[in-house]
Amino acid sequence: MELTESHSLPVPQQRAWEALNDTAILKACIPGCESIEADGENAWSVALMAAVGPVKARFKGRLALTDVEAPNRYTIHFEGQGGAAGFGKGSAQVLLQSAGDDATTLSYTATAQVGGKLAQIGSRLVDGAAQKIAAHFFKRFGEQLGDSTSVIAEAEQTEEAEAPQTEGDDAAEAPSGDEPNKRRRSWTAWISKS
Repeated sequence: MELTESHSLPVPQQRAWEALNDTAILKACIPGCESIEADGENAWSVALMAAVGPVKARFKGRLALTDVEAPNRYTIHFEGQGGAAGFGKGSAQVLLQSAGDDATTLSYTATAQVGGKLAQIGSRLVDGAAQKIAAHFFKRFGEQLGDSTSVIAEAEQTEEAEAPQTEGDDAAEAPSGDEPNKRRRSWTAWISKS
């Protein structure tokens, strides 16, 4: 699979670079991201929930940056295992170019391989899912770039909402307005037990 795209970001190049290297912002913007933790220099361990067609799984993997030329470019290498769902691995070349005082163009070319059930569902579904995830990421990223404090607050709220419930928490149930979050926590807990 190969994916090439370009996006306009509403901030100067240095700010875009900082945001691309801020784990709180990335966690808030990556669809299904559960955690991003440092794992060495320019490397992170990542856990996320993803759905590709009928295959849904929790993936654990690693991201590593190479060929870093701040604030212009880097290459990101990724690999992830989703248990019976399969695996994914690949790389992406990311390029930032100034487009004026308050705008930056981000371009990338990503290549990836998948195996296991992911490979069996066909490249059309895999490509479509990758494009959907990338579009969702850049929509959130572009919306949140101007105010990173709201992204960090959103990430913290998501962590609190997704924290596992104990039996004591069941007695003090959330009001009915929080019902979708309660269902999501239960579903996430069920998947992680599998």
